[in-house]
Amino acid sequence: MKKVIALLTGGTTGEWVVSVKSAATIAQNLDPARFEVYKIMLSQQGWFYEPADSLKIEVDRNDFSLTLEGRKIRFDGVFIAIHGSPGEDGKLQGYFDMLDIPYTTCDALTSAITMNKGYTKAIVRDLEELFVAESVQLLQPEGAAARVQERLKLPYFVKPNNGGSSIGMSKVKTDRELQPALEKAFKEDSQVLVEEFVSGREFSVGVFRSQGTIRVLPATEVIPANEFFDFEAKYTPGATEEITPGRMSEEERARVERIVTGVYERLNCRGIVRIDYFLEETTGNFYFIEINTIPGQTITSFIPQQVAAMGVPLTAFYTELLDETIGR
Repeated sequence: MKKVIALLTGGTTGEWVVSVKSAATIAQNLDPARFEVYKIMLSQQGWFYEPADSLKIEVDRNDFSLTLEGRKIRFDGVFIAIHGSPGEDGKLQGYFDMLDIPYTTCDALTSAITMNKGYTKAIVRDLEELFVAESVQLLQPEGAAARVQERLKLPYFVKPNNGGSSIGMSKVKTDRELQPALEKAFKEDSQVLVEEFVSGREFSVGVFRSQGTIRVLPATEVIPANEFFDFEAKYTPGATEEITPGRMSEEERARVERIVTGVYERLNCRGIVRIDYFLEETTGNFYFIEINTIPGQTITSFIPQQVAAMGVPLTAFYTELLDETIGR
């Protein structure tokens, strides 16, 4: 019997446009022989299923169900494809936990913690072979620039502490650029993280659990044409050189796999996550950047590239994810 799956997309942040594209890739690659899929759009206006041949139908949020032609549809599980809030910050996970409906992502606690870049680094920073850049976490804009200048050395990265897709992020190379960068980041979030720049090669790697075993996808090396890997570089085809598998020695590859497996375990992750890191230029040390617990699945996203490099069709990969997180 087919599993009835809700594919949840949209969201309430600027990342909703990426979520819609991710959901389109997922929908095209879910096995129709195994899954009956209903794509549901979540927005400020409500939660709706939009069949091609009729008006949109509102989801009953009391039990997360749909009524179609007098038939009540309940879901065996949810494939969450919402980047940012409320899909990646634990809110939806808590809701589905209360309804006892399984889902494809990390649980509510892990999702909430990993949405906060500063808290995440505090948890993983003592893992063997893992390094983190010096940073300052800012909870209010007043006096923020002075705190940064007292604690850190230029250049810095300034970023919203809760968020993704590099929205609101800036690279600051002079004192004059700091205040505008802080203002930009505080427009996106009430907390801002400022980190010292680490010179090195940037990579991104997918990690997931399948049949009880943590597996690491081939890493992607990221060489942006822009100053850094910003929103435009992430989602504009051709704006970034992306090499999958990335150029690493056998020692580096083995070390990275050990470290990211440790991060996945330490944070109690579920489903597919993506971990971004630098290999420092002078030392080769692994510097943790961040973890994304609902990584993009668009045609330009890393995870589909890495799955292809592993030699596995996306349909088979998504089936593995659903079997592991929702059950057969």
